[in-house]
Amino acid sequence: MFGLGDLESAVMDVLWDTVEPVKVRDVLDLLDTPRPLAYTTIMTVLDNLHRKGWVERELDGKAYRYEPAIGREEAAARALRDILDSSGDPEAVLLHFAQSVSQEEVDVLRKGLRRKARRQ
Repeated sequence: MFGLGDLESAVMDVLWDTVEPVKVRDVLDLLDTPRPLAYTTIMTVLDNLHRKGWVERELDGKAYRYEPAIGREEAAARALRDILDSSGDPEAVLLHFAQSVSQEEVDVLRKGLRRKARRQ
């Protein structure tokens, strides 16, 4: 995910794929990484994600339970927005992107633009 490191992205994937808020140990057990990771590493990553506003946490006894603060789709949309804002030429980026989309994606974009026009 744009703006996140590899491990942060992997942790967010775990959180997005779980139904209930989870503890650090749960995240560690669910992570699929090529090398073993320490409990404290995942705890630090979750703390950093909390500080960045990516996750929410609630104290459950002596440990926190974590859940995503935003959904995967919203995070992807924010990443696209960040890319457009930092590109220097958002129009060119959008035109290149438009050339790469499928007909189904064109239909979805048109539907979304019509909704936006009606709200304005």
